[in-house]
Amino acid sequence: MNLIDRFLQWLEAERRYSPLTVRNYRRDIGDFLSWRGVTCDSFEPRDIMREDVEEWIIYLSDERKLKATSVNRTVASLRTLWRWLMHHGHVERDVVSMIRSTKTPRRLPVFVPDSRMTEVIEGIKEDLRSGDFVRVRDAVVVVLFYTSGMRLAELHQVNVGDISADFSHIRVLGKGNKERIVPLIAPVQEILKKYCGQKSSQNICIDQKKALILSEKEERLSQRTLQRIVDRVLKASGVQGKTSPHVLRHTFATHLLNMGADLRDIQELLGHSSLKATQVYTHNDVERLKAIYAEAHPRERH
Repeated sequence: MNLIDRFLQWLEAERRYSPLTVRNYRRDIGDFLSWRGVTCDSFEPRDIMREDVEEWIIYLSDERKLKATSVNRTVASLRTLWRWLMHHGHVERDVVSMIRSTKTPRRLPVFVPDSRMTEVIEGIKEDLRSGDFVRVRDAVVVVLFYTSGMRLAELHQVNVGDISADFSHIRVLGKGNKERIVPLIAPVQEILKKYCGQKSSQNICIDQKKALILSEKEERLSQRTLQRIVDRVLKASGVQGKTSPHVLRHTFATHLLNMGADLRDIQELLGHSSLKATQVYTHNDVERLKAIYAEAHPRERH
């Protein structure tokens, strides 16, 4: 008997749940496992991370358009399952209990969880090694959105001349024609050097005033094409739900925040005029942001 059947048997025998309630638990849990691509027999609870559950909630809210009550019921089913798994020693961590119920489906941020983003990056690395100009260019598009937090319109208008000579930073023209400088991490610097070198070898974009991201016909890609590139690359890596440049911008900010970055630094990188805008953008749960900020900032420890 697999873990799920044992859990459901416990609900019926020990908790005295009605057949209808047990059937609802089976449906909710089976739905989650099916979305994860596993069966009840192949289910390994230690493989499930908190990010997977959060991504599942986003999928239910944004793709299936479920009401908050339905989403919360599903989370409750998983929460009960993980408590049972913890009690019987099948897992060491409860990845569900800390996820709070939501009043509205849109309260949860739409971003790519770190575990899923790792798969995206692995696919991008393969594209970068391919030597094919289009695959490399598309990989560069996703890398820049994820590591710079640029808006769609901002990357669309970036020219080669906006990148510093040493590839250490990029000049971005944001809303209201406000200019900001975004640093580029070392791996991205190397990616851009190779990309620009490949373009030069193909006589593409030799003029430093031309666009950074071009088609094979040496034309600036449209914003719609950039959206399609992101959608294709993310879906190819198994990303569920929304797959857009805005999601990658949100992912950029959320991952920085989760790693303890200062909110004001994130504000500057995103080009927000106020810290309040950054709080709302990176996570709708402002109270959780404040708690993370207080824990991460060294001055809060004195």
